[in-house]
Amino acid sequence: MKNTTVLISGASIAGPALAYWLTRYGYTVTVVERAPALRTGGQAVDFKGEIHRTVLARMGILDDVRKHATGGRDMAIVDADGRTRAVIPGTFTGGDIEIRRGDLSRLLYERTVGSCEYLFGDSVTALTETAGGVDVTFRNAAPRTFDLVVGADGIHSNVRRLAFGPEQDFVTHLGYHYALVDLGLENGESQMYNEPGRMVATGGPKAPAFFVFAAPPLEYDRFDTAQQKRILADTYRGAKWRVPDLLARLPEATDVTLDSISKVFMPTFSTGRVVLLGDSAYGNTLGGFGTGLAIVGAYVLAGELLAAGGDHTAAFARYDELFRRYSKVSQKGNAGPFLAPPSRLRIAMRDRMFTSTRLLAMMMKMTDSFATNIELTDYARYES
Repeated sequence: MKNTTVLISGASIAGPALAYWLTRYGYTVTVVERAPALRTGGQAVDFKGEIHRTVLARMGILDDVRKHATGGRDMAIVDADGRTRAVIPGTFTGGDIEIRRGDLSRLLYERTVGSCEYLFGDSVTALTETAGGVDVTFRNAAPRTFDLVVGADGIHSNVRRLAFGPEQDFVTHLGYHYALVDLGLENGESQMYNEPGRMVATGGPKAPAFFVFAAPPLEYDRFDTAQQKRILADTYRGAKWRVPDLLARLPEATDVTLDSISKVFMPTFSTGRVVLLGDSAYGNTLGGFGTGLAIVGAYVLAGELLAAGGDHTAAFARYDELFRRYSKVSQKGNAGPFLAPPSRLRIAMRDRMFTSTRLLAMMMKMTDSFATNIELTDYARYES
């Protein structure tokens, strides 16, 4: 087998999922992660349809994912006085199986930490491809050479920037931002409140406090918590419902994530010995398919490397061919206007959708069709 050493950048979902398959197939894998430790926070994620379930089952984690499932939870859309306007069914937001991102990340990490190397608190600073591999420079670790490099490091991928070019060439801002904030709230009833261009949700597994708001691209440091808090406070000043109380808790919050709602389009998922996986290749923030695409993408990428005997040129081309159509769902839609409609009329129209059983059923059916739009190869037949 060719190309047996692989560096994966990113230890969230896509990276450890790929590490699972590659180590199973005999590869020597190193995973580098900028965070100092495994990230256990974040919103809940979900899986939809037979394809997602099949890959989880082939990984041997389907039962454990179900054990950690949140069970889904209905969300009440409320007005400024807390009166319910509509209810979003848990099956709509939570798919077939909903699990907290941190729980899923931990399950994947536990199944790979004994078979591959993890470098936390580090990142790639340079990539130089040669005839025999990729010379990698790290921020902290000594330089090393790998046969292949995988960017599984999210929508703001560092590997993509180094290997393909600047972020603005591939990432499109969709006019909205979101924030996940731990405000020390009780995990009570799941509620969502809207004003034109602004949304706040509390309770449930998505996050203790979840904000979505319309805004042009914002200049800020994604790792500066104080700066992110100021943006949220300024954006939601004057809002009603429970918002003043939430903002009063904001200064003491220790876990804050603020980011844009954006989508990624790559003309190709690979260049030479470098390939992209998950959100770095076909992300769409809050699009509802990111985790499923990451899990299935890891299965297909590793499987094609196995089928090609490690020939990265053939395997990457086949991965691109198979996954290009399936990942097109990430180019569809923008969650921003749905979660934070720009006018009171649009808010009312969105709310009415959840009072129509027929419309809701149509949307659920369409979602299922997107999630199952690929034929899975059983790569087990290539294992020795």
